[in-house]
Amino acid sequence: MIKSITLTDFRNHKSCRIQTHGRRNVIITGPNGAGKTAILEAVSMLSGDRGLRGAPMTDVARFDGNGGFSVFAVLDDDTEISVYFTSGDTNRHARIDGDNAALADLGAMLRAVWLTPREDRLFVDSAAERRAFFDRLAASFDSAHAGRVARFSKLMSERAFALKNGRDMYWLDALDAQIAGVAVSVADLRIRYAGELNYFLSDCAVTVSGMVEQLLLNGNAASAEREYLNYLHGARELVGDKMVVDGPHKSDFGVFNKKLNLPAALTSTGQQKMVLLDLILAHAKLLHTKTNRQPLILLDEAAAHLDADARARLFRDLAMADAQVWATGLDANVFNDVPNAVFVACMNGEINNILAPGITNEQN
Repeated sequence: MIKSITLTDFRNHKSCRIQTHGRRNVIITGPNGAGKTAILEAVSMLSGDRGLRGAPMTDVARFDGNGGFSVFAVLDDDTEISVYFTSGDTNRHARIDGDNAALADLGAMLRAVWLTPREDRLFVDSAAERRAFFDRLAASFDSAHAGRVARFSKLMSERAFALKNGRDMYWLDALDAQIAGVAVSVADLRIRYAGELNYFLSDCAVTVSGMVEQLLLNGNAASAEREYLNYLHGARELVGDKMVVDGPHKSDFGVFNKKLNLPAALTSTGQQKMVLLDLILAHAKLLHTKTNRQPLILLDEAAAHLDADARARLFRDLAMADAQVWATGLDANVFNDVPNAVFVACMNGEINNILAPGITNEQN
């Protein structure tokens, strides 16, 4: 868990420090534009990720700052970790206990999973949005997965270019062989991840559907790769100037609400939000089981779309989660029943005070 975190020139925060006082739940409240989401974004970067918004580093640096930023944290075992970006640099860097470290080393120490308002429409948005969401979750257990997804996309672009420009068959054969191998690897991890996630889900179930996924379910990796390669060899005609081909880039994830006996997409906004939260909590349990580390759960506008009963259930589930939860909201009173919590008031990019049972007001 994070014991304290300090932001410098990060988004609209010139300098702020939050102490969690050993609490499992960190509740950040304040008006719109106060900098609540920026704090979650900073926390997410401590896991080695680009951040929950995936923004360019130059956009993360404070507008009227020096062009760089830093995020520094002390963990509950007193390990010090930081992520920083310097003006004119090409990427962010990491330190552990003052020594330079690879960003991947941070991911081995802290695992984070998050929900933002962007995901509230996940079940009714395009299949591409759902693939990106679940691929990001799956990559928590196989860091090479994101690279494979990106490589598949690049190879498909090269294939389209080759078809449009009349490249010879030997070149296409080589491309198709690479595409088939990467496609099976991507589909295989998606299937395995969905199965492992379902083990920790009680009220909903996740499925993944697609051509290559079905080939894997019908046989094994070798046969799936062979059959998909044969399919690619027969799918080299352009329709207009477009390449029309099936594969992992067309796959979709489905989520079924078992309590209502309906696909999540056909349920209300509040019910969809509860399913999303169930997915995140199940993922956190899976993370803890596989890594034996407490993950970080980041919930931006956590209580949005939830009625009183749904909020009570969420807070009960969070209390049982073996994780540290960082959640934001407009109204602190909504979170009064959250146990073991520290409350952080955020205003105009500043942390004004910290309130929690047994803790006196502290100016930061």
